[in-house]
Amino acid sequence: MIHFAVRENAAWCDLVCATHGRPGSLDTDAWSVSRRSPPLYPDAVTLRPGLDAGLLRRIDAGPGASVKDSYADLDLAGHGFDVLFEAQWLHRPPGSPVGHEALVPVTTAGDLKAWAHAHGGGSVFRPDLLTDPRVRILGLADGHGGWSGGAVLHDAGEVVGVSNVFTRDAAPEQVWAGVCAAGAGRHLVGYEQDADLATARRHGFRTIGPLRVWLR
Repeated sequence: MIHFAVRENAAWCDLVCATHGRPGSLDTDAWSVSRRSPPLYPDAVTLRPGLDAGLLRRIDAGPGASVKDSYADLDLAGHGFDVLFEAQWLHRPPGSPVGHEALVPVTTAGDLKAWAHAHGGGSVFRPDLLTDPRVRILGLADGHGGWSGGAVLHDAGEVVGVSNVFTRDAAPEQVWAGVCAAGAGRHLVGYEQDADLATARRHGFRTIGPLRVWLR
């Protein structure tokens, strides 16, 4: 299942980069972009274990470059990179939701701008995402025209990727319950760390392998 999670994440990164006019390239080894990716997104995602630093030839490897080491086995320490963070890939098999669906679709450019502000990603999230049938941007309305939490679901065929889960004024449990309700009946994949990892596991996700992100 980890291979499905990795490839879904690479496809999501490619989709986001494409909305910024920077579509990536894909082969059996990795997904990558030759120009710097938007903020919060990697310049490369490894698609199999056992790669080496030759991957850096595919990207602009100068300051600010980042690589998602999907199998946590790539050593870039000798090439000017440090580990930005480590996390765990997650999988939730199809099943009943935990709680009810509290998240609602974000459908307009104005709502997306407010959602992105609440998320912290700002202009990373372009309106083109709203017209892609594979993408559901979901939010927990705060009752005042804004958003107190949210997430993105990306349908990659065999699995649905869960990413960009955030909370402001909402309880994390409420947002994760909404994610599970929105994705009920599908294999859900993603990755998390720290408190969000613990919350996801309480909602039926299990860890399926480690990853790390390297930053120069």
